[in-house]
Amino acid sequence: MTTTAPSLTDLYPTRQGAAQVLRRGGDVVHGRAADGPLDQAVLTHFAERGYLTIDQLVTPDELRSLQDELRRLSADPEVRADERTIIEAKSQEVRSIFEVHRTSEVFRRIAHDPKVVQRARQILGSDVYIHQSRVNFKPGFEGKEFSWHSDFETWHAEDGMPEPRAVSLSISLTDNYSFNGPLMIMPGSHREFIACAGATPDDNYKTSLVMQGAGTPDRETLTEFADRYGIDVLEGRAGGAIMFDSNCMHASNGNVTPFSRSNIFIVYNSVENACVEPYAAPSPRPAFLGSRDHSPLG
Repeated sequence: MTTTAPSLTDLYPTRQGAAQVLRRGGDVVHGRAADGPLDQAVLTHFAERGYLTIDQLVTPDELRSLQDELRRLSADPEVRADERTIIEAKSQEVRSIFEVHRTSEVFRRIAHDPKVVQRARQILGSDVYIHQSRVNFKPGFEGKEFSWHSDFETWHAEDGMPEPRAVSLSISLTDNYSFNGPLMIMPGSHREFIACAGATPDDNYKTSLVMQGAGTPDRETLTEFADRYGIDVLEGRAGGAIMFDSNCMHASNGNVTPFSRSNIFIVYNSVENACVEPYAAPSPRPAFLGSRDHSPLG
C-alpha cells in the first residue's frame, strides 16, 4: 500500500537562504523500556548521545550469509549496471547498492528480523517502515570518504521527511578499525539541526551519491560542532551494529589500508512521520532512495 501524508509546516527550513543552526524540537526516544529489548540505561544513552552500539547483532551463520551475498552482488554485472548501484568514477569500484531489502532475499530477511525491527519500534515509539536500505563498500586502498552531514537534512529537503523521527541501523560486515574508515559521530549533535545554504539542483541525487554537494554543512559550523560535541570513532567487530538518530552529524574517512570495510545500512522511519512532498527540492528522489510505500513492517 502506498500512502502520502498531507503537507505539513516546515519545522526545519534548509537550502532556502543562509546557513543557520536550529534547536531540534520534540523527543529523541519515543518509546519506553517496557516496549522492547533496550533497557532504560541504553535508551537514555541514545537520547543523550544520539547512538548506541550492539556488540553482536547477527549470528556467525547469518554473518557468513550476509558476507557471501555482499560478494555476489558486487560481482554481478547486472547489479553493477542497475541505477541503484553507485560506482566510483575514478576507480570504478562499487560504492553503494541501494534497495537491497527488495532485491536480495538475504538482506530482506535481516531488514525484517524482529530483533532489528523491535529496537527501531522501541526508539521511535510506533510502527515503522523502511525508508531506505543499502550496502556500502570501502575496499582496501580505494574506499572513498563520506563527508560530514546529517541524513535527516537530505531526507527532509529531498524526500519530504517531516521530522527527524527515524533511526538508522548499520550492521558491520567486516571488522571496523580506527584506521579503515569507520563511522564517526559527533555525540549530542542530533539535538541541533544545521540548515544548509544553497538550493537543491535538479536530479541532485545523480551526483550527490558519488560526491556530496548540496546539504553539506559549512566548515565553520562543523568546526563549532566538533569543538562543542567532540568526535566518537566507532570501532567494532563484524556482526556488530550501530543504531543512530537520523539527525546525527556523522562522516567516515577514506580507506587507504589493505583492510576493506563494508556494512548494510537500513533506515526505519515512524509511520507517523511518513514522507510528504520535498521541502527543498523540485521533486522527490526515486523510490529506491526514499520509499513512498509507508506500509508498516509486520
